[in-house]
Amino acid sequence: MIEYSGQPHYLVAVDCIVFGFDGERLKLLLVKRGLEPEINKWSLIGGFVGANESPDDAANRVLKKNTGLEGIYLEQLQIYGEPDRDPIERTLSVGYFALIDIHKYEAQLSDEYHAEWFLVNESPKLIFDHAQMVADARKKLRYKAALHPILFEMLPKKFTIPQLQLLFEEVNDTKIDTRNFSRKISSTGLLIKLEEKDKSGSKKGAFYFKLDKKKYKANFQAFLNLIPNLKL
Repeated sequence: MIEYSGQPHYLVAVDCIVFGFDGERLKLLLVKRGLEPEINKWSLIGGFVGANESPDDAANRVLKKNTGLEGIYLEQLQIYGEPDRDPIERTLSVGYFALIDIHKYEAQLSDEYHAEWFLVNESPKLIFDHAQMVADARKKLRYKAALHPILFEMLPKKFTIPQLQLLFEEVNDTKIDTRNFSRKISSTGLLIKLEEKDKSGSKKGAFYFKLDKKKYKANFQAFLNLIPNLKL
């Protein structure tokens, strides 16, 4: 086997930041690490990249193995490579973030590794540089959500405008003017109004909407500047 003579060799890992929305709050999925160092400490869902797989393949494999999740929105974030990030051995980690509707995937979550949801602003102390990964992923999510309609990945097939607004407020950690939000959402042309109403909050109720998937795919820039005072 030919190798690059005299060059160091490193381990490569993947770490997945899984954000979920339960209809009211933004949450983060964590597991307890199963090996030393930091065994039984709270961690992102991660693992090492195999010799014959890509980082994308490894991320999907690790997610399915540790949580049962598959077929979800998953996007590469960035590479983390500080020399001392792992005290055992030099390890580069490729970070990913995923977006899910918690209720949709409740049955898929595996109990084998005891994955648990935490409010994103109240998560426990994490191992290594995982807290920095979460912070970076939240920043990237805010940026992407203002440019592209990716937050629909975290909603059920039918939803109300108040539910959508609440999700945007949770992601951006800020209150949004209701009238302005409704106007901007309507102007995107991405929503189809349904006849059915959600009357759980009031007698008058709020109309349900669904995503126009054809326009979603054809006009992925529709949410440009939806949140003008974006927190970056």
